[in-house]
Amino acid sequence: MAATDGGMNRESEKLEFSLVVPFPSPREASIALGSLSPDREPRKGGISKELTVTDRTLSVKWSADEARILRVSVNSFLDNLSLVLETMQMFGPPASQ
Repeated sequence: MAATDGGMNRESEKLEFSLVVPFPSPREASIALGSLSPDREPRKGGISKELTVTDRTLSVKWSADEARILRVSVNSFLDNLSLVLETMQMFGPPASQ
């Protein structure tokens, strides 16, 4: 799992944070995307989150107006990601389709 430095985007004055999570297979990355995508941010404004999958890598990018909102969103996402990873590990690799 890799995280890029969070920083201030000078053009829009928003804080940004990116996270890259490698998976053993593209199928597992897609399962994680499907499990984590439905969660919308509880607040209607001030933050956005974009999830994408490329090959076997899940990428997440946040953009927020305030550090506190960004921190809460990232922490919540990491908790959910941990649960997804534990579930995948417990039930083994996904069956092929």
